[in-house]
Amino acid sequence: MSNHVKIISDQEGMQDFLDLPYRIYKNDPSWVPPLRSEIVRTLDEKKNPYFGGVDLQKFVCYDGNEPVARAISVINKEHWKSFGQKTAFFGFYESVKDEEASALLLETIGEYCFSKGAEHLEGPFNPNHYSELGMLVKNFERPAFFEPYNPEYYPGFIKNAGFETVYSIHTRVNRETTDYLSQRHRNYKSPLESNGFTIRHFTLFDMKAELERIREVFNDAFSENWHFLPLSRQEYLYSARSLFAVTNPGLIQIVEHNGKPVAVLQCVLNVNPLLQPLKGKIRGTDIFRLLVQRKAIREIVVYAVGIKKAYQKSRAFILLTDAMLKIAKRYPVIYSTWMSDDNIQAVRSTEIIGMKPYKWFEVYAKKL
Repeated sequence: MSNHVKIISDQEGMQDFLDLPYRIYKNDPSWVPPLRSEIVRTLDEKKNPYFGGVDLQKFVCYDGNEPVARAISVINKEHWKSFGQKTAFFGFYESVKDEEASALLLETIGEYCFSKGAEHLEGPFNPNHYSELGMLVKNFERPAFFEPYNPEYYPGFIKNAGFETVYSIHTRVNRETTDYLSQRHRNYKSPLESNGFTIRHFTLFDMKAELERIREVFNDAFSENWHFLPLSRQEYLYSARSLFAVTNPGLIQIVEHNGKPVAVLQCVLNVNPLLQPLKGKIRGTDIFRLLVQRKAIREIVVYAVGIKKAYQKSRAFILLTDAMLKIAKRYPVIYSTWMSDDNIQAVRSTEIIGMKPYKWFEVYAKKL
C-alpha cells in the first residue's frame, strides 16, 4: 500500500504518534520509553506556554493504516526576529526501517513549513533548544536521563533526505568518580566564601521564587548561545513542574553575590534505570515506589551550569566547581548533558571531575 502523511489533530492520531516507537524499539534493550504523559504534556499547545504564538504541527506517515514514521514541526517567528533567519524546526522524529516513508515525512514537513514562510528546516529538537536535541551518531548504549537515543540508521535517513550536519555536540561521563577524586584531588581544600560571594543549595519551601532566580541566571548566562531564546516565567515554571521527581535540593547549588543570584549548578538523578521497566506508563502506585527507589540511585547528570556574563571570570566559577566536586564525591557515576567543543567553560568544568566524551550527536539542516 502507498505511504501518505497526515497532520494529526485528534486522539486517534495522537495514539498512533505515541505508539509508533514501541514498534521500532520492540527488541532494543537499550531503549528507555519516555513517559507518554510527559510527551502529551510537552506537546499540548494549549497548555505549554512555549507554544503561545508558535505554529506546532504533528505529522504521521502511514503505510495504509499502519503508522510508519512521525515528527513534529515548530515555527517560532520570535526566533526569526532574534536570529534573522527564517528557520523552522522538526523533532520527535521516529521511523521504521523504511527510507521512502521517512523521506516522504520530511518532504511533507518541509513543504508545510515553506508554505508558512520558512526558508530552512533544522533538527531534531524535542521540541526546542532547551530540550533533548540532536541525533545520536556514535555509541548506542543505554542513554542516561535527558540523553537522546535512536537506531543507527536514523542519521543516514536524514542525510539522504537532503539534510547536512550543521552542529555537533557530545555528552560526557566518569564512571569511576570516587577513585578519580581520591587520586587527583586528595589534598583539595574548599575555597572560602569571600568578597560578598556565598553558595547555598536550593530552598524547597521557597520553590517558585527559587525557580525565578534560576531562570534569571540562565537567561543571562545563555543569552549568546546557539539558538537561545530567553525563557518566560511561565515557560520555566511549566518545564520545571516535574523537576523534583528527578532531583533534590542538595543537587541544585546557587551562588549569590551580595545576596543576588549570579550562578547555578543544576544536577539531576539518572532515573532511566527506574523508568525503563515502566514502558512509558506511570500509575499512582509507581510514583511512591519511584520516590523510594530513587534514594538508592548512585548516578547523576550535570543538567545545567550557568554563570551570569558579568561574573564568568569571578569567584562564582570557583564556588560552583567546589560544589560540583562535593556532589561528585557522593555519586560514583556522573554524566553531563549535551555540550559543544567550543563551550570552553562547560568542557573545563567537566574535565575537573574527570569526565570524558562518550556519546556524539548531530543536528541537521536543509534549505527549503
